[in-house]
Amino acid sequence: MNQENVTLILGAGIGGLTTAIRLAAAGHRVIVLEKNEVVGGKMGEWRVGGFRWDTGPSVITMRHVLEDLFAAAGRGLRDYLTLLPVEPLTRYFFAQGGTLDASLDLATMQAQIAGVAPADSEGYARYLAYAADIHRVTGPVFIYGPPPGWRQFLQVPPWDWLKADGLRTMSQAIAGHVQSPEIRQLLGRFATYAGASPYLAPATLNVIAHVELAGGVWYPQGGIYAIASALARLAAELGVEIRCGCAVKRILTKGRTVQGVELADGEQISAGVVVSNIDVATTMQTLLPATGYQPPAANSCSGFIMLLGVEGQDARLAHHNIFFSEDYEAEFDAIFARGEPPVDPTIYVAITAKTDETDAPAGHENWFVLVNAPSLDSHFDWEKERYRYRDLV
Repeated sequence: MNQENVTLILGAGIGGLTTAIRLAAAGHRVIVLEKNEVVGGKMGEWRVGGFRWDTGPSVITMRHVLEDLFAAAGRGLRDYLTLLPVEPLTRYFFAQGGTLDASLDLATMQAQIAGVAPADSEGYARYLAYAADIHRVTGPVFIYGPPPGWRQFLQVPPWDWLKADGLRTMSQAIAGHVQSPEIRQLLGRFATYAGASPYLAPATLNVIAHVELAGGVWYPQGGIYAIASALARLAAELGVEIRCGCAVKRILTKGRTVQGVELADGEQISAGVVVSNIDVATTMQTLLPATGYQPPAANSCSGFIMLLGVEGQDARLAHHNIFFSEDYEAEFDAIFARGEPPVDPTIYVAITAKTDETDAPAGHENWFVLVNAPSLDSHFDWEKERYRYRDLV
């Protein structure tokens, strides 16, 4: 099929749909090719017996990014999505005893911290200011702009690079602001949003804490997957053609110029532009001709997940809950150094029925349970050991 004036986007995940919307709004003809039968990529859902679970991301931050996207298409976010604020942001349970309800309000959060670690109340405020500085410096270059080149780097004053804090670890930076193991765990856990360990990741990733603790957490009415549905609807309204069940075998090139794609069924589609929203390693090693690309030697951590339909409702739990392990450093050492699931894991429990009661039958709750785990290429045999580990969790 000859369509040289078309832009092909590979993958209908959130990145692919967002790209399609922005290009279509700018006047481009866009076709999205998705191998699965539904859009959304990692943003999925599972329904059974009156229960509904989100199977991908569970925490939504940075509402303004969605608002900007819809505005770029001449639409209003509220006409497509209802985003409900989640408060507390997360309820934390510490192995040493005690709980803490994280709050967007600084005074409320400091009062919560004072109940667990009185000496860290002011240190937390200093940490937030520090994380906000990282966001101010890195946001325009790494978060909101196009992939940076040397020109973008040169526009950042040298003293601002120091504030990005890339020469020490997250845990080292956190320890410079708060002293209690409980609050250090609370702030260190944001490394896992990037699949990293706070004891190995650069302190720059403390920016993640700023995004959540200073910007808030949101829940889309109807579930996280409602975001994917809303984006697909907007894309269709803008004339984007979304083809599901359409796997791409390879990207066609001539020299250093893209020509289009070949589908798994042999069909070839010509295009002047191809945008891949597929994993970088897959794109470089499988879809493109030999590039010599080698993926990073170290993988991020993975996750062990259970979807539980629970009889009864537990008033002690909030929408987002974290049960910390007793030895946080040993937990990450097991995952990253030994490639083993920790014997005393930190456990995350999301219960969306706390915010949207339609996600579970009356008198029940839908528990999404996640613990950090080593990447699948570790020597641990999940096929053999998963039920034993399930019982441990």
